[in-house]
Amino acid sequence: MSAITAEPVRLSDKALLDAWNPEDEELWATGARRIARRNLALSILSEHIGFSVWSLWSVLVLFLGPAYHVDAAGKFLLTSLPTLVGSLLRLPYSFAVTRFGGRNWTVFSALVLLVPCGLAAFLIKPGVSYSTLLVLAAVTGVGGGNFASSMTNINAFYPDRLKGWALGLNAGGGNIGVAAVQLVGLAVLAWSGKGHPGLVAGIYLPLIVVAAVGSALYMDNLPNRRAEKGAIRQVAKRGHTWVVSVLYIGTFGSFIGFGFAFGQVLQVQFKSQFATPVDAAYLTFLGPLLGSLSRPIGGRLADRLGGAKVTLATFALMAGGAGLVLAASHAGSLPVFVTGFVLLFVFSGLGNGSVYKMIPALFAGEAEADARRLSGALIGLAGAIGAFGGVLVNLAFRQSFLSTKNGNAAYWTFLAFYALCAALTWAVFLRRRSA
Repeated sequence: MSAITAEPVRLSDKALLDAWNPEDEELWATGARRIARRNLALSILSEHIGFSVWSLWSVLVLFLGPAYHVDAAGKFLLTSLPTLVGSLLRLPYSFAVTRFGGRNWTVFSALVLLVPCGLAAFLIKPGVSYSTLLVLAAVTGVGGGNFASSMTNINAFYPDRLKGWALGLNAGGGNIGVAAVQLVGLAVLAWSGKGHPGLVAGIYLPLIVVAAVGSALYMDNLPNRRAEKGAIRQVAKRGHTWVVSVLYIGTFGSFIGFGFAFGQVLQVQFKSQFATPVDAAYLTFLGPLLGSLSRPIGGRLADRLGGAKVTLATFALMAGGAGLVLAASHAGSLPVFVTGFVLLFVFSGLGNGSVYKMIPALFAGEAEADARRLSGALIGLAGAIGAFGGVLVNLAFRQSFLSTKNGNAAYWTFLAFYALCAALTWAVFLRRRSA
């Protein structure tokens, strides 16, 4: 007689959530996987819109023609402010998930996006003061906080063996928002001209409502999660925390900083070849799009090969990409310049996925509940510090163009920093293993 194999008992969603433990393979197979995927899909949607709102000013500055009386340096400041505010909000946003629940906070953080979009839709027009533009740019920073809360939430839904892929997919889907808003801006510029910047922000108003309603109806709060009380202090005392944060400045800071600045850099450095904002907009979306798509690949490679190895290779490639951009700048070659920048976006995307995979591995020796709590805190901290790298990128460009009328000094800075990050990765995470 053949043995009769009992089918796994299907538990209700409530029972699964009450007993949530993604490392329990039986629980995972009997329904936890389905719940995790559902929350991941809706998290990606909300985070995607958050990134688009956060990146609004990478597009809106292209609409600021002579009637707005804003020079290149002023535009770089307008793109720096959202990055700064978004980086500061990432820490409280990451902790809010455990305080209020993943579903609840996702709904709230989505609805808050109505404020910057509504203001931008109606207030940006010739005659508006520069101080008003600065306030409008700063308010869009709320979109940057969504990333931290989303990543902290999804981190708790997936087992360690799948975190690289899940976090990479979640972040990559969100990062595509940088490219998406630039495509929206391109469409508005092509159809309506540069006289209607408010349309770019207005398009997102109904999408925000859809994301909020979908999250309210189909996402879940994990009832067995506890607040991150003291977790930030615990991880802040560990040296690896600050190393990972520096590495994330190099990867995500580059991605978001270049995403905000690329269109302006093209218009300033190759002014004769970009007579109108539309000309630049045709190219600016490509880098963020490919960089977003490469992020899950970086996470998957890190799952298989190890986060540190992939991160080391990534920084070596990014240094090469920065060198290519620098050479193209000296030669005045637009095709090589664009190619180098696109490669920087792709490699930074790979590194985004691999660095985040390194975070859960740092707490592999902890109890499961403590590991989730501490890795969630580090995700929030590293995300905030990494996003601040986007501010540094825009300020580097601003200073370089003010001082030398080109971006060469900034490119040298990026190259040196990527080389430093590669050396840091090897020295801290790989040298002892190879010794």
